[in-house]
Amino acid sequence: MGDILSETQGLRIAVEGCGHGTLDAIYASIEKACEVRGWDGVDLLIIGGDFQAVRNASDLTVMSCPVKYRAIGDFHKYYSGSSKAPYLTIFVGGNHEASSHLWELSYGGWVAPNIYYMGTANVVRLGGVRISGMSGIWKGFDFKKHHHERLPYNADDVKSIYHVRELDIRKLCQLRSQVDIGISHDWPRAIEKHGNQISLFKAKPHFEQESKDGTLGSLAASYVMDRLRPPYWFAAHMHCKFSATKIYQDKGSGSAELASPSNVPVQAAPAEESSGAANAQNSEEIDLDMDADNSPQKSTTNIPSPVVNEDEIDLDDDAEPTASLPQASSSVPLDIRAQLPSSFARPTPLPQTTLTQKFRMGQPSPPEVTNKTVRFLALDKCLPGRKFLQLLEVTPHSVQQETNSVEEATPRSKPKFQYDPEWLAITRVFAPDLVLGDRTAPLLRDLGELHYRPLIEKELDWVSEHVEKLGKLEIPENFVVTAPVFEEWMPEIINDGPLEYSNPQMQQFCELVGIENKFHAPAEERDERMRRGAAAAEVRRGGFGRGGGRRRGRGRGGRW
Repeated sequence: MGDILSETQGLRIAVEGCGHGTLDAIYASIEKACEVRGWDGVDLLIIGGDFQAVRNASDLTVMSCPVKYRAIGDFHKYYSGSSKAPYLTIFVGGNHEASSHLWELSYGGWVAPNIYYMGTANVVRLGGVRISGMSGIWKGFDFKKHHHERLPYNADDVKSIYHVRELDIRKLCQLRSQVDIGISHDWPRAIEKHGNQISLFKAKPHFEQESKDGTLGSLAASYVMDRLRPPYWFAAHMHCKFSATKIYQDKGSGSAELASPSNVPVQAAPAEESSGAANAQNSEEIDLDMDADNSPQKSTTNIPSPVVNEDEIDLDDDAEPTASLPQASSSVPLDIRAQLPSSFARPTPLPQTTLTQKFRMGQPSPPEVTNKTVRFLALDKCLPGRKFLQLLEVTPHSVQQETNSVEEATPRSKPKFQYDPEWLAITRVFAPDLVLGDRTAPLLRDLGELHYRPLIEKELDWVSEHVEKLGKLEIPENFVVTAPVFEEWMPEIINDGPLEYSNPQMQQFCELVGIENKFHAPAEERDERMRRGAAAAEVRRGGFGRGGGRRRGRGRGGRW
């Protein structure tokens, strides 16, 4: 237990919803919230996506956002070194990101000193607390594709680059040991059924039909949540605060069934807010009494004032294709078909529940994953009057099982920020399957957990010998500037797109785990791609271009 905080009182964590390039305001709000809580700071800040690590105006050109809403934000100050993050900050990617920057660090890395991007998927450790993260939002038509986007991006690439890919989720679904915190940008599919739906639909009426249709949220995030079952799961994306409690009931040999939503404790509908009395608390919920929007906002003058229906734009081009394929009809007459042997009979379709149970990704959850209650919390973006910030303490699940008491501290030590050995082993197994920039590469088939398990166990031995025993688990503070830095006198809106840079952090990580760095390309190759220009955008069925319809994006994928 050397990595676990000796005081067992856990990590002090701040969780924030969507970042939207407002780091100054977020850090100022945490400082005020800590004053109210009586803390001298936090060990970790988690930001749930839409972080916008914009280094310069060129990065803005590939962020999925209407031109008139592009804003450089304040991240560039942290990138250049003129400002320093006061707390270790980690984040996952959302659907409004400087994708050119994050692509350089797809395995995870520092976007600025003390600010760490989790990559497309990752698991890290801080003070013994295991944290998993997955970036992006769910779009079913891109899920099975490779990461084919590579600069220069066309209009399709700007949208698809943040869509979750099956290979990253397959990696997360190979984990066999308990994770303490899960992070996603999009909500796990159907999580709303485990919380106060009435209150949610009152605040967001358009969610109700999607919930009824079973399309609200990310299938990929639900696969990972149901596999890992961390005690805490944090998300953002929907621009509202929502909590839920998801309870699992084990049945049979390691398989898991969800408790009926009707039996899951849900938050009571809130009464009118009052400054004179605290609302009653559900003992099954995360402590939700430390929202920073109750703090004075005078120090956050750079936050734009909220204007109804102007800061939230509907980007319908992120919707899923709606064109349907023609139904095949049989040309064999019924009287002839009746004379055929029974082997020619059309198979009886399995019930949908059977199909879901049989083919559900990541199931059954392994016996080493012992937690059965996931507390979910989604938060808003950083604006006055919004519920965007939460403080809490988290201890490793293993420590929670060993003791129910909280021991008062000897002086708090700085927790170690480390790679996760199991995740490094999984990364080694799947590294050869990663395909970048090739739109024509054939899709890879999931060979199943029974195939991957012995390969991962072998790589765990490799990681033990070449990383753990050599004392290389701690994540190095090896941030470097790769792109030109924005200066205040420069224009924010330009036409010149970003260049591709080979990030030394990626090379060092690949050398650490002994894999090929597919993100590095010689300067000649990069120059040739830029000379050829972006590939032609794909023409989709339905005649509406990318998205194939005028419907809203699933899971509010198009909300700015």
